[in-house]
Amino acid sequence: MNTATTILPDQKKIGMVSLGCPKALVDSERILTRLRADGYAMSPDYAGADVVLVNTCGFLDSAKEESLQAIGEALAENGRVIVTGCMGEEADAIRAAHPAVLAITGAHQYEAVVDAVHTHAPPSQGPYVDLIPQPDIKLTPRHYSYLKISEGCNHSCAFCIIPQLRGKLASRRIDAVLREAEKLVAAGTRELLVISQDTSAYGVDTRHDPRDWKGREVRAHMTDLARELGGLRTPEGQVPWVRLHYVYPYPHVDAVIPLMAEGLLTPYLDIPFQHASPKVLKAMRRPANEAKVLERLKAWREICPEIAIRSSFVVGFPGETEEDFRYLLNWLEEARLDRVGGFRFEQVEGARANALPDHVPEELKEERYARLMEVTERISTERLAAKVGKRIPVIVDEVGEPDEDGDIGATARSQADAPEIDGQVYLRNVPATLVPGAVIEVEIEDSDAHDLFGVPV
Repeated sequence: MNTATTILPDQKKIGMVSLGCPKALVDSERILTRLRADGYAMSPDYAGADVVLVNTCGFLDSAKEESLQAIGEALAENGRVIVTGCMGEEADAIRAAHPAVLAITGAHQYEAVVDAVHTHAPPSQGPYVDLIPQPDIKLTPRHYSYLKISEGCNHSCAFCIIPQLRGKLASRRIDAVLREAEKLVAAGTRELLVISQDTSAYGVDTRHDPRDWKGREVRAHMTDLARELGGLRTPEGQVPWVRLHYVYPYPHVDAVIPLMAEGLLTPYLDIPFQHASPKVLKAMRRPANEAKVLERLKAWREICPEIAIRSSFVVGFPGETEEDFRYLLNWLEEARLDRVGGFRFEQVEGARANALPDHVPEELKEERYARLMEVTERISTERLAAKVGKRIPVIVDEVGEPDEDGDIGATARSQADAPEIDGQVYLRNVPATLVPGAVIEVEIEDSDAHDLFGVPV
């Protein structure tokens, strides 16, 4: 009896260049997960890819330039490029610079991206070749994951074009978010990073639509979400770290601080203050009750002394005077934030701020930026020095090889440190059995302006 053997064709391979913020990284993960379900494989380099996806950032002119450079590099190395992401809204500018791109789609347009890939690199296998379900693709290490709870934003800040790029607030269903979080933790995630354009506004667009979750009603609301995430447990029965990003200081944020004090949420808030001067905040179209914010910071620290606050500030916004800038520096001296990022104001095409009078000269922006960094670095140095001699939990990101004396080092982060944007904890003399994702207690031996140094207890 003759039997015919069917040889399956090689899988088409997709390369991915992902630029911009963690929200774009989540978009990249979802696109790649969809494509793998359609029979595609992933390529780690340009040479092996049948088509390359470039997920762009279009928030600032400098980010657009970086995106155009990345598209150019992909074209030079591979030649078959599909562009997506925030800068995809400016298709004419992309095609003017790189007319050879195959297709262009906008931010979080998953179906359009997949359709473009199908058109220019048709799948050689059906989606059911692999009978064993494949896990979702992650572009982050196994032990931490970004959990995107919404898209878009309802704010109209003068310096920002996010609503034009990503639309108005569109919240995910609460049960879908919790199901994804539960699945991630069960698969090995030990740290969930909650992201959106405005985490505090989660569910406003759906009137905080309640859903059934494990026999109880849960609203699409930040406080309900925080409480439910605080109830998750790893397969070993541990509480995963849950870190809240992009939190606007609305009154209901006060309700999540006790969850941090109880150890159910990571004592960390990423709050985009942007400035402190009431005049500048008004020009930015931002909430301008900076005095009340200082009172709330004090109250939060009384409830949860370990809480770390990170924020970012813009210097050189149109109309910012020396008095405004000194107001910001004095506010920072009083607020004593743990982590601070600084940005020089940059015009973004389509932003209202471009039309404001009294633009600050570039050399003055640089001078103010340097002064801002000097103050915030000193405050960071002082706050980190206060941790020397204490014992704190850390999550391990990377374990090194033994040195000539057999000592093994590791790179970790404290609860005050989000990946990629904050500091690190450098460990010495760790056990050879230590693995990334482990949460261990360490004693802090030294510190500098941004990082801590310690040893496992």
